[in-house]
Amino acid sequence: MNARERLREAKRIVVKVGTSTLAHETGKLDLHRIDHLIRELADLRNQGKEMVLVSSGAIAAGLGKLGLSQKPDSIPEKQAIAAIGQGVLMHIYEKLFAEYGQTMGQVLLTKENSVRHHQYIHSRNSLLALLAMGAIPVINENDAVAVDEIKIGDNDNLSAMVATLIDADALIILSDIEGLYTANPSIHPDAELINEIAEITPEVEQIAGGAGSKLGTGGMMTKIQAAQIAMSAGVTMVIASGSREGAIRGILAGKQIGTVFPARESHLRVRKSWLAFGKRLAGEIVVDDGCAAAMREKGSSLLAAGVLECEGDFREGNTVRVLNTKRQEIARGIVNYKAETLQKLLGHKTEEFATLVDGDIPEEVIHRDNMVLMV
Repeated sequence: MNARERLREAKRIVVKVGTSTLAHETGKLDLHRIDHLIRELADLRNQGKEMVLVSSGAIAAGLGKLGLSQKPDSIPEKQAIAAIGQGVLMHIYEKLFAEYGQTMGQVLLTKENSVRHHQYIHSRNSLLALLAMGAIPVINENDAVAVDEIKIGDNDNLSAMVATLIDADALIILSDIEGLYTANPSIHPDAELINEIAEITPEVEQIAGGAGSKLGTGGMMTKIQAAQIAMSAGVTMVIASGSREGAIRGILAGKQIGTVFPARESHLRVRKSWLAFGKRLAGEIVVDDGCAAAMREKGSSLLAAGVLECEGDFREGNTVRVLNTKRQEIARGIVNYKAETLQKLLGHKTEEFATLVDGDIPEEVIHRDNMVLMV
């Protein structure tokens, strides 16, 4: 069964809608489009599907309420506008969902909810309880209190984290573009839409470079990062245009809409999901081809002998990305040494450690129990 056919059987679906879909060019809310979105979600809920909405637009709604034409630069002003806009947006969602016979529940998340394991579990349990009650959770990053230290950074990654958190079957990201193209279609008119991307390679990341619309924060690159998270967690993801009528229904009917990113077969256990996607990334480790093959094919731990270089000022217990020689991400895990120690050990065998550093240190740079493969 291919990825499009699997989408027909999806029961638990996360839909992420960006500011560019919710707002007009003026920055004010597009009520016509919001009405169609909520009606579509309500109708899918009536079909027995569990729907979760991850929504941007709080700042756009606040700008409209205050009669402002553009976002301010300072974080306190952005937070104040988000606080005003959040109320406006939720009032509209509440009213429309009620008109279509559905109950919604607002959930505000920050990165802090995922960095701490117990908060990750609490967030998961509360979302699953809402779904069990038949409600539609409406989720946003808590812009009114989040600062750069704790912000997830964009709602693309937030939606992928939520999809992972609740073991969703599908994640649909609605954007101002039909999907991922072979080149930027606004500059290259001959660019072609890519129907399916089975693996996130450095070439795919290169195609995705560049920022999105002036209203939103995420470009295509954040959507590719979200796809990496979703695919590794067993969630099929689709990027599609939010302006297309009936896009969500069409995608879930298996139609060729947008770009699909097929899920890997197995769902990660909750702790593994948290290891890979909940914790902040503190650095990168590049490994040689033999080491990459051993990790991928045998599930081996990462040893210093296979490490070529490391970047970032990480400490023991931090989460790092593991890259192959082509700089493709192949794993994430909790590192046993700080960067300074690893710099001294890289390329060396375990029996040489005693002559290079003082004291007892673990044999593994990352133990396989604390590692999640991304390929």
